[in-house]
Formats: sequence, C-alpha cells, structure tokens
Amino acid sequence: MEENNPLLTNFVFPPYDIIEPRHVRPAMRLLLADLERDLIELESVVEPVWSKLVLPLERITDRLCAVWGIVNHLSAVKSSPELRAAIEEIQPEKVEFQLRLGQSRPIYLAFKTIRESHDWHSLNDAQKRIVQGKLKEANLNGVSLDDPEREKFNNIQQELEKLSLKFVENMLDATKNYEKLITDKKEIEGLPATALAMAAQKAVSKGYEEATAGNGPWVLTLDGPSYRSVMQHVRNRSLREELYRAYIARASSGDFNNTPLIERILELRFEKAKLLGFKNYAEVSMEMKMATIDQAEKLIERLCSACWDSAVKDMEEIEFLAQAQSAMEGDRLNHWDIHFWSERLRECKYDLSEEESRQYFSLPRVLKGLFSLAEMLFDIHIEAADGQAPVWNEDVQFYCIKDKFGNPEAYFYLDPYSRPSEKQGGAWVDAVVTRSRALSTNGSSIRLPVSHIVCNQTPPMGAQPGLMTLREVEALFHEFGHALQHLLTKQDESLVSGTRGIEWDAVELPSQFMEYWCYQRDCLRRIAQHYQTGRDLPEHYLFKMLSAKTFRSGSEMLRQLRFASIDLELHTKYTPGGSESVYDFDQRVGKKTHVIPLLPEDRFLCSFSHIFHDQYEAGYYSYQWAEVLAADAFSAFEEVGLDNEKAVKEMGFIFRDTVLALGGGLHPLEVFVKFRGREPSPEPLLKYMGLRPVKDAA
Repeated sequence: MEENNPLLTNFVFPPYDIIEPRHVRPAMRLLLADLERDLIELESVVEPVWSKLVLPLERITDRLCAVWGIVNHLSAVKSSPELRAAIEEIQPEKVEFQLRLGQSRPIYLAFKTIRESHDWHSLNDAQKRIVQGKLKEANLNGVSLDDPEREKFNNIQQELEKLSLKFVENMLDATKNYEKLITDKKEIEGLPATALAMAAQKAVSKGYEEATAGNGPWVLTLDGPSYRSVMQHVRNRSLREELYRAYIARASSGDFNNTPLIERILELRFEKAKLLGFKNYAEVSMEMKMATIDQAEKLIERLCSACWDSAVKDMEEIEFLAQAQSAMEGDRLNHWDIHFWSERLRECKYDLSEEESRQYFSLPRVLKGLFSLAEMLFDIHIEAADGQAPVWNEDVQFYCIKDKFGNPEAYFYLDPYSRPSEKQGGAWVDAVVTRSRALSTNGSSIRLPVSHIVCNQTPPMGAQPGLMTLREVEALFHEFGHALQHLLTKQDESLVSGTRGIEWDAVELPSQFMEYWCYQRDCLRRIAQHYQTGRDLPEHYLFKMLSAKTFRSGSEMLRQLRFASIDLELHTKYTPGGSESVYDFDQRVGKKTHVIPLLPEDRFLCSFSHIFHDQYEAGYYSYQWAEVLAADAFSAFEEVGLDNEKAVKEMGFIFRDTVLALGGGLHPLEVFVKFRGREPSPEPLLKYMGLRPVKDAA
C-alpha cells in the first residue's frame, strides 16, 4: 500500500482519478513520520542563514500543504462517509505536527537572530517579509508559552480543528437532508424552465424515473441554484416561506445542530486569545491584517450609513409594487417576499428578466470571453489542457496559462457545477502548489503554480449547456481573480508566493476587481451570446444590464455588512456563557443592517461557514475593506479610458506586475501604491454603487 499510495507519488498534477479514502490514513501517517524526521534534523543543524533555515523549512511546509491540500480539496468536492472518517481520524495527528512545527524554538530563535543581525539589510523585501511573518506566526502559535500553557493551547487548537470540520459537515448534511417533492405544477407557478428542468433532474436521481420538466414530479432543495430560483420566481408565497424558513434554520437542530459548536468555538477562541495575551480573538486576527479593529468597525459604520437610505427606498419600491398588484392583501412584505418582488421590480424598471438574460450566458461562451479579457489585460494565453491532468469529476476542466512566447506559466482546474450530494456550496479557489524556485524539479528553473477554481452554478440540462445568471457570472469572474493572483505571481519565494503571506483583508482585491469587468460594455459583448441562435447580446439588452448594475446595491451591501458586523461583534464583545446568546447579538446587528427585522428564529449563524470553518473569523470585513481597494483599482482603468485599448492594456500590465505579481513579498498597501500611485480612496466604491459619499477614507 505504501509504495503504491497515489498521495505519496512524485506527481506534477495530483492523481485525482485514483485517490480513494483508504489512501488517506496510511499516506498521512507516513508523510508525518517523514516530516517529523526532517524537522528534527533541521532543528539539530539549524543556523540563522537563509539556505540552512528557510529552504529546508519551505520543503517541509510544502510537502504537508500539498498532500493535505489534496485531501481537503476532495473532502469539499467529493465528500463521502469514508473520506470523512479518514480525515476525522488523521486530522489530530496532522494538527499535532503543525503545532510542533509552529512552536519550534530552534527555528523561532534562528529567525529572530536573522531579524536582529547585521545581515538583515542584505535580505530583499520578500525575504524580510518571510522572516517577519514567521516570527509573528510563531508567537500566534504559542511559541513563547510555558509548558502548561502550551499544552492547554495545543488542546484548544486540536478541538477547534475538530469543531470546524464538524461544522461544515453538519451544514452539508443539513442542506442535503432537505427536499421538497412537488407533484402539482400550480405550486411552483413562475419557476423558470431551467429551474424546472433542474428540479425534474433531481427527482429522477431520487427514483422518479419518469420525471420531466413539463410534467414533474419536481424536487426542490436548499442548494443555491434551486433555492434562489424558488425565492426569485415562485408565486406561491407559502412555498417561498417554507423554503426560506428551512434555509435560515439549516444545521440549527437535530443531529446536525451547529449551535453548541458555535458556542464552543467562540469560547475556545476567547481562551486562546487570553493565553496569547490579547483581550479578545479579534485582536489575534488583526495581527495578520492590514486594518485594526477600530478601522474595520469605522468602515462598517460608514458604509451602513451610506447604504441605509438607499435600502429603505428599495424596500418602499418593492412594497409599492406588491401592493399595486394586490398581491399582499394589506400585509407587509416579509423576508420570503423580498427576492420575488425585487425580481418583479427589476423586470418592470428595466424590462430585464434574469431568466431571459441567462440564455445569453452559457458557460463555454462566458469562459471564452473571460479568457479573452485576461489575455488582453495581462498579455497571456489560456488554452484547454484537458487530458494532461487527472480530474475528480467528468465536468472538471483543466487549463494551461502560457506567456506571450508560448511558454507555460501556470495551470488551473475549473469545477463549475453544483453537486449537492457531495460538494460544498459556495465558490472558492485554493492552491495545489505554489510557484517556487527552490522546489523546482526535472531540471526546470521554476516550479509553476497550479490551482483549483470551484463554483456551484446551475449545471447543464440534457443537451443544453450550463446557462448562467449574471450573479453566477460575477462569481466566476470573482474566483478567477483570486486564481490570477496565485497563477500570475512572479514571486519565487513560495512562502510569500501568490496569495501566501498577503494580509487577509487584502486578498479579495483581485477577485473583486475582476467583478467590475462584468459590467464593462466591451466585456459584456465578449461573454454574451445566445446559446441557441448565436446572436450577440442586443444593444437594448446591453443598455438595460448596464443601467441595472446598481439595482438594490444599498440593500445588498447592508446584507454583507450584517455578516461583517456580527463577525466582529462575536469576536470582540460576546461572552461565552453570558446572559446573551449568539442569536441575541445577531438580532441586535440585524436592526442596524436590515430594513425588515430578522425573524426571531433566524439561525443563519449555523451555516456561516466563512467564520466557523474557513479563514474569515474576525475578518469578514475583509470583503468590504478590499472592495474599497478593488473599486479604486478599477477606476484607474476608467481614468485612462475604457475605450482606449492601448491604454487599458498598459494599465493591465501595471496591475499584473504589481497586484498580481508581487504576492506577499511586499505589504499590500505598498503594492497598491506601486500600482495606483497613491493610497486608496473609498469614493470610487460609493460611486459605482450609486451611493452618497462619506467623509473619511477607509
């Protein structure tokens, strides 16, 4: 088994087609044993010299990241009981080694000596950032704690890892567990053809072999594409209410109840912060961020103030429309009405139907346009490389990025479609391997970066390609922006290559920057073409889309500010075991961010994986912080003239050579100033959102 274990082979691209859950335990145990020996050897001979400290450490870190990254990736896109069991069993051993590595005194002291030596000034910017980052990481890993405190710290970290894994498993299971069988088409009147086909396809998978889009039966789920279609289009108000209540209660009761996990996670984070000498966990988080707690809170407050009047007006408009159509019978709108009547208002104001526009956004066409944009902006070429790398699902696509001379620069996988039975919801990018000079093989000078891009958009229906809503187009552009920063880096030090080593509240800059291109006229023309007729997007339709780009922007921003605000509230002010529950906190935040008060039974926190599973704890504000940077960055292209292709290309090259190329080798503020020539301003963001300006910069 050991010799043939695919996780331990010297692969260029992971052998995803043959990796099975049974490989995880033996591979990880052998790997951890090897890495422990390497670490012991490094500690015994370590010197405060780059080649004898950082390069061996880079090899240890990289091997662990590569193998565990593959396992983690499969758990997110191809979950199974067997894989879960293997991960749950081996994870404590992996965490134990990570803690051992992060708390290594010999390594810490060697980095400290470099920082304090005369040789410090001979290091380049990237090397200095690595040293400073490793010192900070070591302190946050408890390197300075005495033995009893370190043991307590390690126990906390082990438990947090288990709870995080269980949280996302519960969320996946709770989402998968809900199904609504519909046999009478009148109950789902208004549901678009694409959603009907998807619901019928789901019914077929559940044993209703005769199910068709026209005659049913249909199965509705809480998976994103299904849920959003119901909330936007189904006229049956009681059905919308049922799904809404189920959605906000996901993983909040029964076998999948995340409430006790949330309370325990927050309690452990608070204890961890105290051990490290901080007042709260948010202070711990901010050690690796650009912003301070005060700056983040002020940004949220300013944006809330800028958005509130607009959101109130949004609600008044849809209430007026609902009453005018005698649909509410004197009732006030509730949460399950907002998306439905917002979509009707969009249709009235702009004569723009999301379902109709979907016909112009097939995945193949959108990808062609997206790649064409990236090629123009960044002087690269993207070509299909299917067959060059094994994949985990037949829908996964593989691509190679080449420079202008035809030389490969990077590779990426794209997993575009929703698979609720085995795949986590949402969209994300993660690294397979980073660019590295030290870890190059086969005689090459550089190891090229490889990444995954994962989305959850509406899958193809029969012979029809995957048709995308504009929201799904934005999500694809967003994730592609993340990938570009990893793939187009020119940073050869892998510990700060791509997105590594970048302060977390700056990592959303490239992703949100790419979203702005979705609403740029020439780009829309690139990505939009009717999937049946091949007809380009009509000019009047293009005008409507551009006119509607700020539709309900204040309301949508307030929704995001709720997430950012409750995240900071819980990590600065929540007292575990106190008189107020986490839901009391959420209700209080909701009064400031929702024109309609949250339902008392709202349990959204039980599915808030960003802060209880991913890396956004006390950092969700990063989306808004980086949105300021992204809007300002895009405004640079507007200033040179979006219709001036030569100037746009030149600006794109500057963006590539700074924001995308420098990785974590420079502080992100320095990187931004290199690109923009000045520090960021919040005014472009507010302008793009159609909101009033604020006085202070973020």
